[in-house]
Formats: sequence, C-alpha cells, structure tokens
Amino acid sequence: MHQQTSQALDNITAPPVASKPDLDRPGLLIMDVDSTLIDEEVIDLLGMAAGVGERITTITDHAMCGELDFAGSLKARVKLLRGLPVSAFDKVYAEVHFTRGTIDLINELHRHGWKVGVVSGGFHDIVDRLARQAHIDHWLANRLGTAHGVLTGEVIGQIVTKETKLHALRQWSADDGIDPDQIVAVGDGANDIPMIRAARLGIAFCAKPAVRREADRAITQRDLMEVVRILNE
Repeated sequence: MHQQTSQALDNITAPPVASKPDLDRPGLLIMDVDSTLIDEEVIDLLGMAAGVGERITTITDHAMCGELDFAGSLKARVKLLRGLPVSAFDKVYAEVHFTRGTIDLINELHRHGWKVGVVSGGFHDIVDRLARQAHIDHWLANRLGTAHGVLTGEVIGQIVTKETKLHALRQWSADDGIDPDQIVAVGDGANDIPMIRAARLGIAFCAKPAVRREADRAITQRDLMEVVRILNE
C-alpha cells in the first residue's frame, strides 16, 4: 500500500499549491483534447490519411512547443488536407483512444457535482463524438470546410486559439455559477498556458517544458485520475 502511494506521488511533480479547489464543492474542470483527453493528435491522424503525415506532424510539434503561431500553423496544416474525403473522420475516430483514467475522472467529478468542459484546437467532427461518449458538459472546437464530400482545406469561422480557451474557461464558469477558486485547467501545449494560468489549479499533463513552467502542478504519466489524487491531497 505504501509502495503504491509512493509511486503515485512520483508521477506528480511540484509541491502542493497553498490552496486548491475543494472536490466537495461545485467546480469546473476544463481540459485540452488532443494528447490530453485522448492519446492522439487528430490532425496528425488526418494527415496520415491524406498522405501528408510527416509534414503535418512536424508543424504540430513546433506549434505545441510555442515556436509557431497556432492559428497560422493550423491553417497551414488544414490546407494540406484539401481533397481528403470526409469519410476519413470515421476512420480516425475509430483510431483514437481516451487517455487512461478519462472516463473515471469525469464520472468522479460528476459524482461530486462538478462540470467538465473541453476546448480543442482540433475539430468538431471528432470532438462532438468524444464529448457525447464521455458525457462532457461543454465543448468547443474548430470547424472544417467541406464541399462535395471532401475537405476544402479551410477552417470555417473563428479559430480556437489560446485566447479562445481562456474565454471558454471564464464563460463556462460564469454560466455554471462556479466560484473562480473552484476551477481546474489541464493541458499539454503552449496554447493551453493562458487557461492554465487563469485556473485556481493549473495542471500540465505530460506537457511541453514551457507548459510545465507555468503550471501549479505537472502530471508526468498518462493517467488523468492523477487529477483526482491532487485534489484529494
């Protein structure tokens, strides 16, 4: 028992924050999707389906490290998907996996009266299905242009950026009447930093170094139930 506890703590870095959200009061957890809620990066899978996987993965890596403007990098990657049949989304959805602990985490938070939201630089074609499957309360993602059954290579409407993620945190917490001290944000990429900073408890999840530097805590193994362990400390 002591060994298991020690191993769990080894997967969570940084000292406890002075005051953190109370699991027994209503709260809001907001998470990124790609490489956080799920193990994969959806746009990389779409790139593989379109035969441009390596080119898209390279851009994704630079964007997640904060080396490229996210909106510009997304437009560049989506442009490479032009002509991909929309049926590819069915194939990609079958290939993605919820990160270990995802469903248990969401169920546990709901049991305590919390709300869960996800905000993604990915696409509604996948995120809508994930949100319904996991019983997520709020979600937001990008929309891709289509015509005659194929992707046009364009993003429709406003691109979900780091500013959009921050706005979603504030909007959903206000809509749900959540105390600002009861907000947790979890993400892995540079575009998650503003919402991680704004949350009462910001958690870097298997994240890039720049994200870990800005977070209150960092989880280093791919198990989202570590979030509950932090809240229960």
